[in-house]
Amino acid sequence: MLGEYRIEGRRASEIAASVESAVGAGELAPGQLLPPMRELAVQLGVNPNTVAAAYRTLRERGVIETAGRRGSRVRSKPATTGREYIRVEVPEGVRNVANGNPDPALLPPLAPAFAAAAEQGDREPVLYGEATVDPELARLTREALDADGVPEGPLAVASGSLDVVERVLAAHLKPGDTVAVEDPGWGSLLDLVPALGLRVAPMGVDDEGPRADDVRRALESGARALIITDRAQNPTGASVTATRARALRAVLEDHPDIFLIEDDHGHGIVDLPLHPLAGVTRHWAFVRSVAKAYGPDLRLAVLTGDEVTVDRVHGRHCLGPGWVSRLTQRAVVHLWSEGVLDTAEVAAAYRERRDRLIGALAERGVEAHGRSGLNVWIPVPDETGAVSRLLHAGWAVAPGARFRMSAPQGIRVTVSTLATTEVPHLADAIARALGPSPTRSHV
Repeated sequence: MLGEYRIEGRRASEIAASVESAVGAGELAPGQLLPPMRELAVQLGVNPNTVAAAYRTLRERGVIETAGRRGSRVRSKPATTGREYIRVEVPEGVRNVANGNPDPALLPPLAPAFAAAAEQGDREPVLYGEATVDPELARLTREALDADGVPEGPLAVASGSLDVVERVLAAHLKPGDTVAVEDPGWGSLLDLVPALGLRVAPMGVDDEGPRADDVRRALESGARALIITDRAQNPTGASVTATRARALRAVLEDHPDIFLIEDDHGHGIVDLPLHPLAGVTRHWAFVRSVAKAYGPDLRLAVLTGDEVTVDRVHGRHCLGPGWVSRLTQRAVVHLWSEGVLDTAEVAAAYRERRDRLIGALAERGVEAHGRSGLNVWIPVPDETGAVSRLLHAGWAVAPGARFRMSAPQGIRVTVSTLATTEVPHLADAIARALGPSPTRSHV
């Protein structure tokens, strides 16, 4: 049943760690059946309740799943085997358009902002017991949210969008609950949800955002939370339109107890308007990160939501890290208030690069999507073959398996640093990679 691997341990924590370690190392494969609890208890010489507790821990961590009498098996995409490992090793001399990073040339310099923040910190040191959100950061955030039609709510700060999502899910859900997520969607999020012991319900996505019928089906099937990317969806570039927002609000009005999470992933790098859904449900959270526009290493995202949600997040945050460094918060304030980034110019640059590639692919008969953001999503019949052929041709792209659950296959191309002169060569390579494999004659 388990091949050469032998589960070890006497305590529930040791047994769970043995299985999780084997899954992470690839010694237990996705879908592999685990021994029945009583059988494993006999092998290990422990009480069956100990094995039951170990299996429960593994389910809560998103490593295994149990289907009644059919037993327990390793999840098809266990949380232990992160999607970040589904990547292409980029050999020397191969052009990397797989990494999902912004263009470093379009990021603002950070030294002046941190110098100004440090000088302010010397004058006004932040001590224990002070406000966790910088007042000026709160003011600037609220002004921007008001301008975009995001409802009034308290504010909190966390270390990036994924940190916010983890905290708000933990504030409302318990292991075993179901979360509706976009498919294809953000690979890190697709890892995080099962790692929290939550179930995943996929929703289809087109250029205008999650499909309303898919959202309705997920909610009617029992999903307790819904995560939507408003703009620059990763990996497809989808952006919620006004028409789609109306359709999604109509669905949410029938499910007011659903917990809605919105990630404005494209803030600062897109020129499409925001159409927020927040406020339709009783509990909601809206998050904006500075990573894509100002630099991934800033690790700062602002959160607003209903009072209960934000209060729970704030309270739990205070028991852990306490607060996100006010030095970092003040640096972001400096970046925003000094207008060091021309967001319209940045958005135009990324739009031009996306449009060039999508247009060149269309000329070659290749379908591609990328309404906003840094990436272009290209449906393919065989993503493994496409990735391999492109790598051989000198281009490293991201395999769709990093972003998919049940969605059709595809590849993701990051256009953030794609030069005009590179576009026709990349488009030619993609068109060849999607064509029929060359036939071989045998004599």
